[in-house]
Amino acid sequence: MKIGLISGEFPPMPGGVGDFTRSLAEALRKQGHEIHILSRQGSTSETLNISSIRGWGPSSLLAIRAWARQRGLDIVNLQYQTAAYDMSPFIHFTPSAIDPPFVTTFHDLRFPYLFPKAGPLRDWIVMRLARASDGVITTNQEDDLRLARLPNRRLIPIGSSIRRRNCNDGDAQRKRWRASTDDNAVVIGHFGFVNAGKGINNLIEALANLRAAGHNLRLLFIGEQRNTVDTDDDAAYLAALENRINRLGLADSISWTGYLSDPEVASCFHAVDLMALPFTDGASYRRSSLIAAIHCGCAILTTQPTVQVEAFEHGDNLWLVPPLSSEAIERGILRLMSDRDLLQRLRRGARQMSQRFDWDAIARETIAFFRTII
Repeated sequence: MKIGLISGEFPPMPGGVGDFTRSLAEALRKQGHEIHILSRQGSTSETLNISSIRGWGPSSLLAIRAWARQRGLDIVNLQYQTAAYDMSPFIHFTPSAIDPPFVTTFHDLRFPYLFPKAGPLRDWIVMRLARASDGVITTNQEDDLRLARLPNRRLIPIGSSIRRRNCNDGDAQRKRWRASTDDNAVVIGHFGFVNAGKGINNLIEALANLRAAGHNLRLLFIGEQRNTVDTDDDAAYLAALENRINRLGLADSISWTGYLSDPEVASCFHAVDLMALPFTDGASYRRSSLIAAIHCGCAILTTQPTVQVEAFEHGDNLWLVPPLSSEAIERGILRLMSDRDLLQRLRRGARQMSQRFDWDAIARETIAFFRTII
């Protein structure tokens, strides 16, 4: 099958959607399919066929149409996340611009910025994309419920480019040293870009209170701070967060790794004692940072999902706390740090749960869905 994948971001640009597209493409190619990728300029790969596009304005529709025709594609799959396409409205009209069957994978259903006071039009344009697509793939339960009325729909979870690997003690210890010069400190990890939806303010507040109470904790932010396609609001949030860290006197107990390769991220996951991912809107399949931590078999503290997610089991594979509560994070950290057996149980549970997000399985499910659409 000749498959075209469109993504608003792609490596070496950092970003979860780009990493997903690369991993999916490689898994599909491994299963014998011919893969073509269209993304923004600067995207590269040694093994995949990549074409570049200058931007996502009105001329992008003609460029996408020409790209699909020239390659004789059997199906086109748009990887949709509003921010990845620079909040452009034109990407939502792609189904009408091309000839092959068109499937949209919704990594989220957040609305694009169109113009001031666009109001209901912002919701309409996203739903128009969903209805105009020949098929829709959702990656999480929240979006699947919202699109429940669409007939050609399938929930297929995301995987992660961060894979579990064996790290020797020296490797893990070197990563720990980057977070702390005190080997006795408990190192809490956080992975992913910094923005308001990650609940980091609550995590910082919990860290400040726990350290003030005499607990030897440190916090390691793993990976790049910002996505290159993030909004000005995200930049302002990061600046405010750094100011708050300084005001609370936490600068010496917090480390930032900056950009790391996937194996280096995996090493950091193995080095920390606990991953803390207190999303303000709850744990979800849509959170690539959570899926990455699950892939690596981490002990994870995160927030209760807003909808039922059968795979998430409190105390078995995740430690779930209420969102937007620094006190709940404090209690959770104290509980887990006092029970090493519980931490080990969470790690075992995460490793077992990671089978749900295996890339070969994701690729097989995707192909099966594509065949029904074609």
